[in-house]
Amino acid sequence: MPFESNLDQEVFSKSWENDSGKIVVSVHSYNNGPNKLQMTREFKDREGKYNYAKLGRVSKEELAGILPLIQEALKKM
Repeated sequence: MPFESNLDQEVFSKSWENDSGKIVVSVHSYNNGPNKLQMTREFKDREGKYNYAKLGRVSKEELAGILPLIQEALKKM
């Protein structure tokens, strides 16, 4: 069954930003299923627009910034 964006409900979303971009922590429910945590990285390009990238590894600074967001998201799950 292909992904249908109209069945994806965003329950929570907050982001942490620094000079190079941001990390978005969100909670989603697909087709009224269980709430699940999603984390994405977005880098700023030369024009200041955000582009998605694989989250991959996070620095200590980034982890300290998103940890409160993860804890807040956990309450929504």
